[in-house]
Amino acid sequence: MKYVLTVLISLAAIGVALGSFAQAAPEEPDGAAIFKTKCSMCHGQDGKGFAAIKTPDFTDPKWQASVTDQQIFDTIKGGSKKNTMMVAFGSQLKDDEIHALVKQIRSFNSAKK
Repeated sequence: MKYVLTVLISLAAIGVALGSFAQAAPEEPDGAAIFKTKCSMCHGQDGKGFAAIKTPDFTDPKWQASVTDQQIFDTIKGGSKKNTMMVAFGSQLKDDEIHALVKQIRSFNSAKK
């Protein structure tokens, strides 16, 4: 009986530990959804930008090669490069959401399709 009780307590402890682990791993933010709500009005749903307002074409492999992930992150967080309308999203988005946006912007690269 003591053995059965020990096994049951051990299984319960494992279940609690596994439950805690499952809760500890937060979901990655949805970069596509964030892009749609925060970025698409200036950068287009497809990431091609708008020449009239001088937003970059994220599908262009040359543009993709010309910037680092850190530069994209910094521009989203801090805002405007000189002479652009880009606003800072650092107060609206968490760093993990900005990282998700960087991944989304990288996914537009037509060279990888």
